[in-house]
Amino acid sequence: MLDKLQPYITLVSENRDYRRLWLSQVVSNFGDWFGLLAVYALVTKYSDSEFLLGLIIIIKMMSLAVFSPFAGYITDRFNRRRVMIFCDVARGIVIAGLLLVRSYEMLWLAYVLTAIQMMLSAVFEPAKTSSIPNVTTKKELVDANVLSSASWSIIFTIGMGVGGLATAWLGTDLVFILDTISYGISAWFIYRATIPQKEMSQEELDRTRNPFVGIKEGLGFLMSNDQILRPSLAKGAFTMYLGALVYLLILVAEDILMMGSVGLGLLYAARGIGTGIGPVIGRRMFKDEGDWIRVMGLCMMFAGAMYIVVGWTGSIILMLIFVFLAHSASGANWVMSTVLLQRRTPDTFRGRIFSTEWLLFTLTQSISVFTASMLLENDIFTIRQMIMIFAVLLAVTGVLWHFTVTTREQAYQQELALGSEHG
Repeated sequence: MLDKLQPYITLVSENRDYRRLWLSQVVSNFGDWFGLLAVYALVTKYSDSEFLLGLIIIIKMMSLAVFSPFAGYITDRFNRRRVMIFCDVARGIVIAGLLLVRSYEMLWLAYVLTAIQMMLSAVFEPAKTSSIPNVTTKKELVDANVLSSASWSIIFTIGMGVGGLATAWLGTDLVFILDTISYGISAWFIYRATIPQKEMSQEELDRTRNPFVGIKEGLGFLMSNDQILRPSLAKGAFTMYLGALVYLLILVAEDILMMGSVGLGLLYAARGIGTGIGPVIGRRMFKDEGDWIRVMGLCMMFAGAMYIVVGWTGSIILMLIFVFLAHSASGANWVMSTVLLQRRTPDTFRGRIFSTEWLLFTLTQSISVFTASMLLENDIFTIRQMIMIFAVLLAVTGVLWHFTVTTREQAYQQELALGSEHG
């Protein structure tokens, strides 16, 4: 077991700058998930509407989506280290503002502050992801992304569980205060890290002084490079249906399992553990990066099949097992697409490419959750029926991916092989 963990132990112990960037992620992610159930509790405390609960998720995703193009421009044009520090400090202040929500009439403020928090996260996330290749060697890159994904999953599991208990025992106010502190600690770790960055040339800076010109240039670069476009579609294609399925788990815990926050904590824990283990398994099973695009389609098919069982069964044990399996595939898909984008994208475009990926990811997730919440609000389908429908659509998307995106990637890999032979 220690041998399998050794590459990650070595990476963290020997690479000081990655370690500090990673610790920043660990702390801020813990604060995110620790405070998430408190935000849900705040909404349900002053409203019993399923739509308003779904709306907080939609606001989070749409805010990320709307600001993502500008976020990518910012992370490519300015110093990413300074940008991340600013985002952490500002997010801490925003979270503290949730303490002002004291009634149904003030509930609107929770949505506004959540939107601002997500806009800042829209800048922070591509800056962080774009920085990983700059603080690691080519050999360390995959290990660094697997570790980041596994850490996200572990912190997600612990943070959700502890956050649920803390919300119930300590109240939402203290949870928001602790969340604010976590962002301050995250900023301190980044402040102590050295993060190299290839800066834009003066010509590029002058040409992209107008943000819309910079955004357009980044989008044009993405659309003209199919080898980058393909992995950038993977997360969005996955979450078009998985987003609704994750939202439906909240209602499964409440209305089917009748276990409330305990049931939700267990289901989300299964999700988090699966997301963490999936990339490790995927890396061992599929070592050839040239095959990863095809594997992404297989992951979609597999996850869809697993959620069909979740929609069918009434057993909490079976639900936990199949949620774990579904999100193992999701986690593998996430790391594979991230690594391919990091390898294939030049540093000066990396922020815009990752922000565009976030745009697609958040937009499809918002549409997914909105559709599911509205169909349930109007009693068009039951919760079980909704799970089955979205699960089948996810599996079908995997099949379509296999016959379209995978085919083009295989042609690209053949061209690379021929070029290597003649070179």
